[in-house]
Amino acid sequence: MLSKLFKALSRSRSQISQALNAVMGKGISSDDLDNLEENLLQTDMGYDTVQVVIDLVNGYSGKDLTKIVRDKLVELLPDRTDLNIDKIPCVIPIVGVNGSGKTTSAAKLANMYKTSGFDVTLVAADTYRAAAVDQLKVWSDRVGCRLICNENSSEPVSVLFDGLESASSRGSGIVIVDTAGRLHTSTNLMSELDKMYRVIDTRFSEFNVRPLITLDACIGQNSLVQAKEFNKQHTLDGAILTKLDGTARGGIVFPLYDELEIIVKFIGVGESLEDLEPFDPISYVDSLLGLENN
Repeated sequence: MLSKLFKALSRSRSQISQALNAVMGKGISSDDLDNLEENLLQTDMGYDTVQVVIDLVNGYSGKDLTKIVRDKLVELLPDRTDLNIDKIPCVIPIVGVNGSGKTTSAAKLANMYKTSGFDVTLVAADTYRAAAVDQLKVWSDRVGCRLICNENSSEPVSVLFDGLESASSRGSGIVIVDTAGRLHTSTNLMSELDKMYRVIDTRFSEFNVRPLITLDACIGQNSLVQAKEFNKQHTLDGAILTKLDGTARGGIVFPLYDELEIIVKFIGVGESLEDLEPFDPISYVDSLLGLENN
């Protein structure tokens, strides 16, 4: 049975595997290398990663080229991410731009940690989009976790304060905060996010702060710009890569780590609560290259 990750990466895999198959088992011309480079760049692997692959292909003539490329790509990524929360209580702000999947990712993450035995509180701090609160009400009921919201307040910092105060008094181990979507170029909204971080640091210093950014895989290289700017507000603990099943740009994981040292911790592979998976570099690369065996 094919995994959800393997299915989600079908478009990216088609781009990469076709490019490699075109040069396998034959003398490689400069035109072949140019075509390979172009196809790989279209997956948003990033220039440096693509050059590593090109150098491998240019210097190798065996039939097991895919395995050689596979081993090198795995080497370029960090080891499998340790998802253990090393300090409780922990607050996980979910940040990112509009439409990147913050609200659904917050719910899926809450479900993952609730299933792992944690007491989880969801905080609906996106006060600009009424539908976000309604969504989280439905999701929190399904997850079976506490939701803190205030539909009469337009101040996300106030909602965050109430959520952390409630979590602290009840001994909730993990607080997941759904924040408003904001462009990194919006000075006011980025300042608001900075204020939220300051409130956590000054009034709730007992909480370990581990922000995650949601990145829409469909936007490719723009993800790097977004991640870089959000990382300036507070060091990101990692990224949640969403909508992999809708794009051929699944290679963005490589430049995120290579250029920004931001690790993809989770990937969204569908719409249900269970469709958030911890990122496994080996499974990811195997799925990109079509080496899935189950």
